[in-house]
Order: sequence, then structure tokens, then C-alpha cells
Amino acid sequence: MRAGEDAEKRYAALVEALRAEFPTFRIVRKDRSPLHRAIHYALILLTFGRMRAYLDGYQTTIRRTVYVTSDWDDTDPDQRYVTLRHEAIHLRQFRRYTLPGMALLYIFLPLPMGLAWFRARLEKEAYAETIRAAAEVWGPEHPRGASYRRRIIDQFTGASYGWMWPFRRSLERWYDGILATVVSTG
Repeated sequence: MRAGEDAEKRYAALVEALRAEFPTFRIVRKDRSPLHRAIHYALILLTFGRMRAYLDGYQTTIRRTVYVTSDWDDTDPDQRYVTLRHEAIHLRQFRRYTLPGMALLYIFLPLPMGLAWFRARLEKEAYAETIRAAAEVWGPEHPRGASYRRRIIDQFTGASYGWMWPFRRSLERWYDGILATVVSTG
């Protein structure tokens, strides 16, 4: 079996496992959703034009639906698998906290931008899974790379999530803590 077929099978198995765990689980294109188009434009306004990639650069989970970018089906199955592992954490968070609870925690507490402690906490849980999944798929050295590390930490400190947590050193310690759970090949 070719590597691409293995990757497709791994992704398909994850989708099926999520459907078993969440019987109403769906994957829906984000660009076809009026709600997500409205969120996209609101984020452009709220971030003073700095967050323009919401529709075409980020997957978003609400309740039991993962809203994906228009290129999702053409995206490498390994990348879809890693991303869906991240989104699976959000599915479980919605189950745990409910839609109103997630909305309150994720959007408003303690602040909607700048010091969004709960959003950062929820995203840390999901990005930790991203790091572990990346190590599983591409090898444990992949998430140790400087550009991969920077890309993930920048999600917390940049406009993409409304500058949710500006304390880079604490994020670097968090990242190192996750890496310590990933076995190195070196």
C-alpha cells in the first residue's frame, strides 16, 4: 500500500471514530455558511484588518460540526488528519461545556481580545493535540522545528485569535512541556 493510501485510511478512520463518538458529527464547508461569512467580516473589523484568513485559512468547530476551508478535500490527508485531531479536542470541549458555556468562555472571558485566558486554555489543549499528531504523522522532530514552533506560538500572540495570550515566554514553556511528552528520534 502506498503512503498516500495509508494517510487517506488514517484520516478516514479518524472521521469514522468521530462519527461513532459524536453521532451527529459533520464536516461542512465554511465559505458556504452565512454565519461564518459574517464572522469573517466581523473579525476583519475587530482586528483592524489583521485577521483576513478566517474563511480560507482556519477550520472552526461549533458544537458537533467542523467547518472547513473550501480546499479541505484537496488538502493532503496527513494535514487533514492532524487538523482534525485538533478539532476533535474542540468537539469534546463543546460536549463538556455546551454551546453557551463555550461561547462565554471562548469569546468573552476575561476579555475578548488581548487577555483571553479561557480561549488560550482551550486552544492550548487543542494545539497540544496538534503537536502530538504532527509528531505521530511526520516524526517527533517535526514539531521541534523552529518554524513549526513559531507558527503555533504565533497563533496565540497574533491577530488570528485576537492576540489571546501575549506572554510568549509562558507559551514557549508550555510548548516545551508538550514536546517533553513526544519521544525524540535523536
